[in-house]
Amino acid sequence: MLVALNSVFQVVMFGVLGWFYLVVLPGWLGLPVTDVSFSTWDIVKSVLVFLGIPLLAGYLTRRFGEKAKGRAWYEETFLPRIGPFALYGLLFTIVLLFALQGEAITSQPLDVARIALPLLAYFALMWAGSYALGRAVGMGYERTTTLAFTAAGNNFELAIAVAIGTFGVTSGQALAGVVGPLIEVPVLVALVYVSLWLRRRLFAPTTTPTTQTEQANPQPTRDARS
Repeated sequence: MLVALNSVFQVVMFGVLGWFYLVVLPGWLGLPVTDVSFSTWDIVKSVLVFLGIPLLAGYLTRRFGEKAKGRAWYEETFLPRIGPFALYGLLFTIVLLFALQGEAITSQPLDVARIALPLLAYFALMWAGSYALGRAVGMGYERTTTLAFTAAGNNFELAIAVAIGTFGVTSGQALAGVVGPLIEVPVLVALVYVSLWLRRRLFAPTTTPTTQTEQANPQPTRDARS
């Protein structure tokens, strides 16, 4: 549910946020914006195509699939069959972008470092802050972890799609989108191990309490009954 709400929020707000960060905020900070050639509508169209259409298709597929053959068939048969195709498409996109931007990545290491450092700070602050918030409000381990990783993940697939659709496949913006997965994937994998470590330190294992009646009258074992 949290992931679905996050997707809906991005469909609605991604274009607005792009306009704010690329037009409004630079004006407030006194930075030039005349060099940025883009259209807010291009951002909105990219979001609708690359996120809105899959979101709508997923909703319709679940609605009609469950209606036709039931939830058990949909979740146990249909989803496992089509699930890998999302990974195949993502891997194909990343390989293609690395092929197009490989020379820029290797020839501009300082630019890559300038992109990577803010991303590292973003992942650390968002993940730690969300994890601490979930813990503070009394969420369990599962919900706290889901909140932290949802907040820290920057949805680089959509960022790459918007950068390509708005600025072009060989643009600096597309390069920044390609560098994102190089940083995000290893960092989030490392945070998985951090989360597992924190689970042992901060969250007590869930156990079923034993009542006094059960303690006074333990169930006989199979050998005792025989």
